[in-house]
Amino acid sequence: MKILKQTKIAILTLALLVSSLQASNFDFNTYNDPEKDRVIIYVLKNILTRGHYVVKNMNDDFSEMVYEGFITSLDPNKRYFTQKDLKEFSQYKYQIDNQLKNDDITFYKLVYNRFLEKIKNAKSNYSQILDNEFNFNKKEEIDIDYEKVPFAKNENELIDYWRKQLKLQTLGRIQQKINLQEEKSKNKKNFKRKSFKELEKEARDEVHKNMDELYMRIEELEHQDWFSTFLNSVVGAFDPHTTYMDPSIKEKFDQDMSGKLEGIGARLQKKGIYTHVFELVSGGPAWKQGGLEPGDIILKVAQGEEEPLDIVGMRLDDAIKFIKGKKGTEVRLTVEKKIDGSIKVISIIRDVVELEETFVKSSVVEMNNNKYAIIDLPKFYIDFNEQSYRDSAKDMEKEIDRLKNEGVNGLIIDLRNNGGGSLKTAIEIVGLFIEKGPVVQVKYRGENPIIKNDNDPKIKWDGKLVVLVNELSASASEIFAAAMQDYKRAVIIGGNQTYGKGTVQNILPINQFYPNYQKDLGFLKMTIQKFYRVNGGSTQKEGVYSDIAIPSRYSYMKFGERDLDGALAWDKVPQAKYVPTNTYANFRDVVYNSKQRISKDPKYKLINDYAKWLKKNQDNTSYSLHYDRFVQEAKKREEQAKRFNSVFEYQSDLTFDSPLYEKSMLSTNPNLGDKRKAWHQNLAKDLYISEALNVLDELKLRTAVELVRK
Repeated sequence: MKILKQTKIAILTLALLVSSLQASNFDFNTYNDPEKDRVIIYVLKNILTRGHYVVKNMNDDFSEMVYEGFITSLDPNKRYFTQKDLKEFSQYKYQIDNQLKNDDITFYKLVYNRFLEKIKNAKSNYSQILDNEFNFNKKEEIDIDYEKVPFAKNENELIDYWRKQLKLQTLGRIQQKINLQEEKSKNKKNFKRKSFKELEKEARDEVHKNMDELYMRIEELEHQDWFSTFLNSVVGAFDPHTTYMDPSIKEKFDQDMSGKLEGIGARLQKKGIYTHVFELVSGGPAWKQGGLEPGDIILKVAQGEEEPLDIVGMRLDDAIKFIKGKKGTEVRLTVEKKIDGSIKVISIIRDVVELEETFVKSSVVEMNNNKYAIIDLPKFYIDFNEQSYRDSAKDMEKEIDRLKNEGVNGLIIDLRNNGGGSLKTAIEIVGLFIEKGPVVQVKYRGENPIIKNDNDPKIKWDGKLVVLVNELSASASEIFAAAMQDYKRAVIIGGNQTYGKGTVQNILPINQFYPNYQKDLGFLKMTIQKFYRVNGGSTQKEGVYSDIAIPSRYSYMKFGERDLDGALAWDKVPQAKYVPTNTYANFRDVVYNSKQRISKDPKYKLINDYAKWLKKNQDNTSYSLHYDRFVQEAKKREEQAKRFNSVFEYQSDLTFDSPLYEKSMLSTNPNLGDKRKAWHQNLAKDLYISEALNVLDELKLRTAVELVRK
């Protein structure tokens, strides 16, 4: 859906851009592409100040946010910069706004160049530390809440920060190795134990290897990667969901939103200097054609009959660019086979790869002589570039039709962990469950709210409905849940409240503001609207409160929108004109009965205690680096944790199965069959699903006469 109006897109003119850029005093003489970076900076600041939902002045407060955001992004664990560095950086703390207005990034260049120096020093620092044994008899502690920890006073204290962090990592590995030895010695009579000294050396070597791999990946990053970090500190000062996306990030975003890509259908990962095949996507070209297997190492890539390109040592993102390609094209991979180390050339014809885990799926279950279905909706997906391609609304409608034909009596829509997606599909899915009327209100800055309606009087499902959410259900999920709640169309069950993201972002290609520029400047994902429920309240920060709140591991954790720095405030607008459906004759009784079951069930009491314990551990960020005390603290935590070993152990007597239409597909796709089997088994162990089914089973629809009276 094209959210931003044309008048709002045309916030800059080419003449303004060209004249201002020519007049700017921007100096990038040390960078790879100074002209490109200059254009990006200029366009971004103008788009944001004119088009962002929030009117924000680029002043000293703004400058301070960018300053702190960029330094924190580069050095979140206080491993690089010292207070001496910060003193030098701070001369620009309240000048960044003025620099940006003049297309000057002196602050960025200073911090970036210092950061590159620190990265070089880091390899030497951790290598020297890990080459020597740690003194585990020294009584000292480390606090890993790096927001509270001050920057090191000088280089000596910085190296000590490094030492403590590496010591903690080593301690954890030693403890794991000792516990493993204990288990093995119980099962093997002649098991030969290693000494503490041997285990300590092994642990240090493992930490050293991990650090080497980490810095190999860091060294693969280029100027544009770090410049993007700075740009995100600038745009993020407007709000947490406004981000700059370079072209590669935008490509991944599109893939995530559509649930599809064009390529060979393999997930790859970097190990050392090699690109490994981690997993084949079920139903993808590589999976269908055979030959390529998980664990294989890709050495070279050729486009059809062209000369192969050696990708050993190449950064993963670049290797993927050569392996991916348009549908119908050939790629020839030279691989080292995991099974025998042989070298083979495997030809694969690229195709559209559907990421099956993205899409709607359902499971049916019999309960009290009724057939119910759980529809899992992982996200509100859509392909903005190909409108005819499948999207979540089309798939949901098709799934409901299939389930109705199978005689299903009630639906549970599972939106747990659904972070949102397309507003358009969310509105359309709401329309499947109501006759017609307003679904959501959206508002630009300084304007009256616009009501988005479902204008189709057709109802796809008028039966019983329960919506299952948790604290990670966000954005479009909250629009759907809020509409179902306001219309009294469904019972909302799950965490106390959903995530609380009540803002709308639009993605703007930066090149549209500088059309004659040949290079891809990337994209700005910018907050341009807030959305509101039909009852007038925003979901921003507050989210959607469940009709039936169930304790979960997230109950006391801090990670919702309300816990983000710079999140927009909650507010409200006038209520839209809508008529609740009042679908259920016993809504209040069902909610009351469920709350009573939850309050009396010891399983939920244990989950609530577990959530409190997790929160306590989250807040306890200090660890002893003295070996004996570290072990004592670890054993204490282990003893406390034993109380919660069975916290999520549950097994219902229900049997979940695939709907009839899917069963024929499973016989030809064993991989999909295995995934569905595992999902059905997990549903039977899911006590939240069980309570949602109890609620669904207890709900009673109003008769036609009752609805008329109501």
